[in-house]
Amino acid sequence: MDTEAAAPAPQFQTEQMSNWHPSTDEAGRLTIDMGAIAANYRRLCAMHPAARVGAVVKADAYGLGADQVASTLAGQGARDFFVAHLAEAIALKPLLPTDAVLFVLNGLAPGSELLCAEAGIRPVLSTPEQARAWYTLAVDLGRDLPAALQVDTGMSRLGLSEAELDEVLDWPDFAGQVNIRLLMTHMACADMPGAPANADQICRFARFYARMPSVPRSLANSAAALFLPEAAGDVLRPGLVLYGVEPGPGGAPGMQPAIRLEARVIQLRNIPAGTGIGYGFDYIADRPLRAATISAGYADGWPRALSGKGAAWFAGQRLPILGRISMDSCMVDVTNLPEGRIRPGDSVELIGPNQSVADLAGQIATTPHEILTSLGQRFARSYINSPSLSGEETQS
Repeated sequence: MDTEAAAPAPQFQTEQMSNWHPSTDEAGRLTIDMGAIAANYRRLCAMHPAARVGAVVKADAYGLGADQVASTLAGQGARDFFVAHLAEAIALKPLLPTDAVLFVLNGLAPGSELLCAEAGIRPVLSTPEQARAWYTLAVDLGRDLPAALQVDTGMSRLGLSEAELDEVLDWPDFAGQVNIRLLMTHMACADMPGAPANADQICRFARFYARMPSVPRSLANSAAALFLPEAAGDVLRPGLVLYGVEPGPGGAPGMQPAIRLEARVIQLRNIPAGTGIGYGFDYIADRPLRAATISAGYADGWPRALSGKGAAWFAGQRLPILGRISMDSCMVDVTNLPEGRIRPGDSVELIGPNQSVADLAGQIATTPHEILTSLGQRFARSYINSPSLSGEETQS
């Protein structure tokens, strides 16, 4: 047994939270500017006056609240809405105008066709098996059923090949039983406008369209809607850009940021030089510093990959993340802020004017989509500037 007296533990000066009470936003607050989303939708409509501008609201509108977002966009005139799964469509349908149309991008699980038909929802048929099941149901019901057809123009993800489309169209009275309301494909490289694949996909899609020239066309996602006017087609399917997030290196010209994310400061500490910070002591203080623990971690969707290289912001100052991001918290360096400038209970910016969703995605080599859809439910949600029917905007 080592009888040598243990060295005294470092003495930290701590400042505990005061004048703070538990509330629904104890982790932080996600603020969604509905007026900005509405303005972005109107901007796309102005850019493409000959097309219908729909809205992709899958994954709970990219984590921002599909009920609020879809309702707001319906108020701006949107009538074509796209989700990934039938359950998403069923949940949204009662909230939308009766003339709104919901498309299920992933098609239907076997056995769910009757539920979809009875709900008045349109599947996107991407395989001969999906098309056969919908066609068979239409025959059994004795009425035509509307749907979209998706074709594969090179992305190799979802869609019928040219041979498969010909096979489907040759089924007896297929056109009489299945009312094709949309012919779709998906652009793989629209965020790189100069990529040769874009022209190739547009050319391949033209060959599909030649088989069904009276059916409305839909090619354009957010990036194509901004950067590839030749891919506009008849119905646009923007998602990310509606929320003011850049869909590619070209930015989002004319679009308004609609998202702000803040987290609370839990504790402030004076940390001596040589002290380890966080799990694994990945960071050792190389000087005396002042650190703030903030209430955002990877369980909230604040990416662990930002450990040691990301930052929060306060009063225009960048606050580097120190060490690893934990499940419920992380630490940032506030040494450069004047003493007393930041206190427990204050909020720091995670996403906002100083740091966009695209900025965060770039730091950890992922997509803005992943950043948005990862944001957890522990952040309180605030919806502001909701457009009224008169066109004015209201705070909520």
